[in-house]
Amino acid sequence: MNQPSPSRVTRERHGHVLMIGLDRVAKRNAFDLDLLNELSLAYGEFEADSESRVAVVFGHGEHFTAGLDLVSAGAALAEGWQAPPGGCDPWGVLAGPRVSKPVIVAAQGYCLTVGIELMLAADINLCASNTRFAQKEVQRGIFPFGGATLRLHQVAGWGNAMRWLLTGDEFDAHDALHLGLVQEVMASEDLLPRAIELAERIARQAPLGVQATLMSARQARYEGEMAAAQALPAQVKKLLNSEDAKEGVRSMIEKRPGVFKGV
Repeated sequence: MNQPSPSRVTRERHGHVLMIGLDRVAKRNAFDLDLLNELSLAYGEFEADSESRVAVVFGHGEHFTAGLDLVSAGAALAEGWQAPPGGCDPWGVLAGPRVSKPVIVAAQGYCLTVGIELMLAADINLCASNTRFAQKEVQRGIFPFGGATLRLHQVAGWGNAMRWLLTGDEFDAHDALHLGLVQEVMASEDLLPRAIELAERIARQAPLGVQATLMSARQARYEGEMAAAQALPAQVKKLLNSEDAKEGVRSMIEKRPGVFKGV
């Protein structure tokens, strides 16, 4: 397997927020094998870095992503793509571990196929008003295999999901908001500032509490409410014994914002 190009994905940490930028601008950030691999490595770095509490994923240039570059990545995916050592699976369905911390996706321009599926695997999604979406796989002789068949109907409802998955038709930012794929729509120039604002807001909260919230909610989604409910007592006990929980009580008594360290 080829080593990922260092130019495919940028990483830049601002405080506790890690900015992860898709950077194959000449190809509208279409995912070739190198971009797949390096995004996986960037997610792995995010997971391993205790100082990075929230990630913001965005696209350099005018477009988030034109989707999958089948000419470059198709063969590797057909053989069974594996996340490179140290990487995490950004889609949470292909191969490799999944990050345990919040991910925000900020999309603009084209957001096609695997781009939509990145959003479905993320925790909060924003888009610019000029964003155009499409799950085009059925127009190319394949089907969505990065999570859309598993998650879009959970977000949008069965009929709404099938309307777009079975036709490959394009839809706009208004449709994406209606479907629940994105939580906010804004002007292009406001997109990254708003994503960073939300990420910083989350990063100020207790990291262990944020991660426990994600873990419990994901368990309810993927394993069922009963499994998640049964896991709650052990999770609560562990969290209440943390230094962050003690700091939360102190900050409440002292009527000040908590200063959390993730321990």
